[in-house]
Amino acid sequence: MAGRVQPRQLAFSLPHAESLSRDNFLEGPANAAALALIDGWPEWPNRTMWLAGPEGSGKSHLATIWAELSGARSTTASALSAPAVPGALATGALVVEDLKAGEFDERALFHLMNLAREDGAHVLFTGRETPAAIAVELRDLRSRFRTIPVISLRPPDDQLFRGLIVKFCADRQLSVDESVVSYLATRLERSSAAARRAVELLDGEALRLGRPVTRALAAELLRDA
Repeated sequence: MAGRVQPRQLAFSLPHAESLSRDNFLEGPANAAALALIDGWPEWPNRTMWLAGPEGSGKSHLATIWAELSGARSTTASALSAPAVPGALATGALVVEDLKAGEFDERALFHLMNLAREDGAHVLFTGRETPAAIAVELRDLRSRFRTIPVISLRPPDDQLFRGLIVKFCADRQLSVDESVVSYLATRLERSSAAARRAVELLDGEALRLGRPVTRALAAELLRDA
């Protein structure tokens, strides 16, 4: 008599809200200058500032904290159009996220910077690159970009990296012990993005197999990755 085949457990990918409050921001040497900028508003060295850093370095988290603090509206660089600029600056503060070369309207951005200067508004730009590294055809905008002070976020140190792994697990309501955190911290690329992806994969695999998140599961997952 043929043995019964155990049904495979289905894993459903459910959204997990990442906490972006000030209390949940993990500080370390890599982001201390950027956090000091946000906490120091409105006493900024310039009304327009730029946060630069790799994927997952905390730019969006910091921008969210500042938006809550300042009442800023938020938009992505690619979504900003010239007609939308006055409305975007209506509160006197604006976050413009994810500036990438060739993926924004140069005239809209130039209009934004001019109007922000006239109105005395604050603007916070974020991007993976510094403004000097972004190719711009409009000469006047290129000149304005050169005047924006830049705060750069660096890759996390060991303590911050471990803290990020714990935070991403907590965001997904995963219970992990120190052995899991240590294993991941010594084997992953030292970046917030890598830690987030690893925790997402662990969560999905644990759910699929009906197993807790353990060091053994992490080892299996990374070995097969």
